[in-house]
Amino acid sequence: MRRNFDITFVILIVILALSAFRHGDFADPMDWLMSELMMLPGIIIGLAFHEFAHAKVAYKLGDPTPKMQGRVTINPLAHIDPVGLAALLFVGFGWGVPVQINPSNFRHRRRDELMVALAGVTMNLIIAIVFAIIAKVLYMTAGAVFLSSGVGSILWLMIMYVIQINLVLMIFNLIPCPPLDGFSIISEIFNIKHTEFYWTLYRYGNWILIALIIFGITGMIISPCVQFFMSVLNNFIF
Repeated sequence: MRRNFDITFVILIVILALSAFRHGDFADPMDWLMSELMMLPGIIIGLAFHEFAHAKVAYKLGDPTPKMQGRVTINPLAHIDPVGLAALLFVGFGWGVPVQINPSNFRHRRRDELMVALAGVTMNLIIAIVFAIIAKVLYMTAGAVFLSSGVGSILWLMIMYVIQINLVLMIFNLIPCPPLDGFSIISEIFNIKHTEFYWTLYRYGNWILIALIIFGITGMIISPCVQFFMSVLNNFIF
């Protein structure tokens, strides 16, 4: 995600929290807490590396802004928004600290903005693949018996969460709706930044995104895509 925290997200978080309570997501606090702890490494890795990728590519393409703001690092503290992280843990929707760029520093502005937009989702895919390789090596060396009991099962579950969460972040951010990266990608590919259509979508993007989430459209996009990639990676692992 590429835009700062907005009051519209507060509204969405409240709606999602009420929905979670209504569906009994917090009925067993200990079970919920353990599940969130298992997912936490995947969330932190996914958000931190996603934003790092934006910053690194922008810096490499000639924009010193991310470097000056201390964003060209994999240190999660530079990228994690505490409120966004808490929201992600409690209601399944959150954000990191968006990387600020100055496109006027780019030599080939349209191409370079496209590469910066693609960097985050590409990094999430790379992380998913890397952890799938780690899972395969672990499965081949430690064996199914170790991975199905005790410490091994916890480790395995955490690795699977890293893979799944990074796939979710990749697909979610590819949705062509502002403030997501997918909108920036589409805007640069079709060169629509100079059109009224672009600015209308940009102006109301947060509200559009809220509607997509509340009415389950994002879930209809994300679920089958993640299932497809997970099936491909599972075939590789096993």
